[in-house]
Amino acid sequence: MNLDTATGRNKGIEPGAERAGRKNGRKFIYLSLAPVLLLFGVFAFLPIGWSLGLSVFKYNPLSGSALFVGADNYIRMLGDSVFLKSLWVTFKFVIIAVGVNIIITLMIAVAIQRIRTGWLRSLMRTLFFLPTIAPLAGTAIVWSTMFNFNHGLFNILLDKMHMAPIQWLSDPHYALYSVIMMTLWADIGYNIVLFIAGLDSIPDMYYEAAILDGASRWHIFKDITLPLLRRSMLFISVTTVVSYFQAFAQFQIMTKGEPFNETRVLALHIYEQAFSNSNMGYASAMATVFLLIILVVTLLQLKWGRTEWEY
Repeated sequence: MNLDTATGRNKGIEPGAERAGRKNGRKFIYLSLAPVLLLFGVFAFLPIGWSLGLSVFKYNPLSGSALFVGADNYIRMLGDSVFLKSLWVTFKFVIIAVGVNIIITLMIAVAIQRIRTGWLRSLMRTLFFLPTIAPLAGTAIVWSTMFNFNHGLFNILLDKMHMAPIQWLSDPHYALYSVIMMTLWADIGYNIVLFIAGLDSIPDMYYEAAILDGASRWHIFKDITLPLLRRSMLFISVTTVVSYFQAFAQFQIMTKGEPFNETRVLALHIYEQAFSNSNMGYASAMATVFLLIILVVTLLQLKWGRTEWEY
């Protein structure tokens, strides 16, 4: 094929035909993306815009009247002790649950990845993924039964060990951690599968070289596995943080934010303000702040996790 060294163009193609091809290619891209962008606009951007609009009104959906209040809803949050408490509980839940989730799932994924028997490895991966298939609401109901003070599984086990029963869901010292236990059981399967995929993508030559140099298992994990797993770690941490910030069903079913608002996460508080108290404007303002918080946390994760990934 003859190439023009000055322009790098193929001499067999006319410039007009080349421009027409690029134009047709762009049209195809736009037409392909149009349905996705339309759905995104209707079900994502439009609700966000509607919420932003409602956040500057005092709006009760039952009365149908809306009073413009400007920034009053946002100022109100600064003096709302329940909002501030729910914000603290949300961050506490996310930090603990995400940290424990990543540590546990990485350890399990490494253990499964070392299994050399194919069918046993597939079986273990399937067993850990099974809880994620169950509906979260149904899982929360089952765990509420297991946490029952009088007849729950956990207190029966404590009784067998001659230990005092615990008010798992009504004691402020245990309620949040009980919900975290349930959340981890229901959710770790996703990250285990993702970590296994990340581990499988690491070339074997690095491990072989380290073994020849006499490196221990700990040094291989610390100096090879973790650095080369950063790409998977970033994706898993971002998606898990966003998911846990939006946690709602388990708190609504298991504790309803009690006792003493110790399990009142922000998503639950927004829901109750909007649909139980009919403060739709105030709930929209809180939802807007919540969106900004998640956006900032995600951007910070992406910034801190940016690194050279090629290997």
